[in-house]
Amino acid sequence: MRDMVVRLSSLSLMNIKNVKNGMILMPLAGEWSPKIGGAEILGIYGQNGSGKTAVVDALYFMQQIMLGLPLDNEISDYIDVDAPQAEVNAEFRIFDGDELFFEVGYHVVLAKKDTDIVIEREYLNCAVNKDGRRTNKNIFVDYQRSEPDCIFKPHKRFLEVTGKNKELQLDLLVARKMAEKSNSSYIFADGSREILIDKSGNEFTSYAHVIKALFNFACKDLFVIRSSHSGVISANTLLPMAFRVDKDRIGFKGDFTVPLTEPVVLNREKKDLLDEIVTQINTVLYTIIPGMNIEVRNYGKQALDSGEEGWKVELMSVRGEKRPIPIRMESDGIIKIISILNVLIQAFRNQSICLVIDELDAGIFEYMLGELLDIFSKSAKGQLIFTSHNLRALEMLDKDSIMFSTANPENRYIHMKNVKETNNLRSMYIRSITLGGQEEKIYEETDSLKIARAFRKAGRSLSK
Repeated sequence: MRDMVVRLSSLSLMNIKNVKNGMILMPLAGEWSPKIGGAEILGIYGQNGSGKTAVVDALYFMQQIMLGLPLDNEISDYIDVDAPQAEVNAEFRIFDGDELFFEVGYHVVLAKKDTDIVIEREYLNCAVNKDGRRTNKNIFVDYQRSEPDCIFKPHKRFLEVTGKNKELQLDLLVARKMAEKSNSSYIFADGSREILIDKSGNEFTSYAHVIKALFNFACKDLFVIRSSHSGVISANTLLPMAFRVDKDRIGFKGDFTVPLTEPVVLNREKKDLLDEIVTQINTVLYTIIPGMNIEVRNYGKQALDSGEEGWKVELMSVRGEKRPIPIRMESDGIIKIISILNVLIQAFRNQSICLVIDELDAGIFEYMLGELLDIFSKSAKGQLIFTSHNLRALEMLDKDSIMFSTANPENRYIHMKNVKETNNLRSMYIRSITLGGQEEKIYEETDSLKIARAFRKAGRSLSK
């Protein structure tokens, strides 16, 4: 098979933060097509505390699980305090080249156990599209923690992997015990994943391709930028540059964090990586911030604590003939753009990239935000999911590219209904907040008189 391209189709949440039930749909989710399609943008809008960030956090934790990492202790704060468990279900379309090959669902159940959170169940189901025919969507790996005597279901698929090889069956059992001990995914933990991918028989081969494609997607193609990313920028201490670099057909990604308060000493490998990231950013930055480029100021060699040879460098902002200044002297908005620009470029050119950004509008000028989204929707190849409070996107994007969080925790996300081509979605949203008319209430009403009265009461209490 050629390189697999994985595209998120939908995400369902249950008992995550203040979302009892909710589903987001990517713009092409409702259209069945054998071809991959172009850019997909989904903006999520709604009042504070209505579940927008829950989508970003759920994707972040799902990515950690799909990487086979132990559950983050932080996840316990994201499960509804009144619910015994939470569920996340992601639907994907996997393309072989440009052709749809697999339709896959990944379902995870997280349960409270004493003071911990564990993966109670996880399963993968799949439909295969081949030669113009589509199979039924069936579960092919189903792990259930409450059934310790069954390594995974269905038994037919288990035998396709192991046959009568008792040693291989024992390896899968040991991998299960290790995954439970480390509190990580059984399907995607190193031990079991390697067996399912590398030691599968011919009958299991298609499913092995699915597991490998999903792991690679989580490893190198899914970027989740949470609000904490903007937080360190606002503190003016660090610049976390999300990046992906492709070398020898292998992509690797991460956050390259550079101190803003002082120069940093880097080894050869990190210095070369920083140079490459900056070069990519500069190809676009000067068009967004007219005339601006970034320079990696090299102050010369300096030994690292390990004794290894290093280089002392600092990021500088360069504008035309003006004297370069440290990047920390630029505004938070410019630094925010720099921090995400490399992955925006990647999502623009790469069909397999899914970029998720919480509070995309933080610090970014409204008009510029609209222009970036408009360009992305018309010319990009990848997927972009974002939350925002700035309503400019409602004037620039198609109605299928916007979902609204509601005041109903049992049905958190909806598309605006009765939207015509000539309607201004921004005006409709404001009107729906005040007059209603949608299938769910999209704003928990506030009373300006009560707010003013509360402020006056608080003011009087302070003056006593």
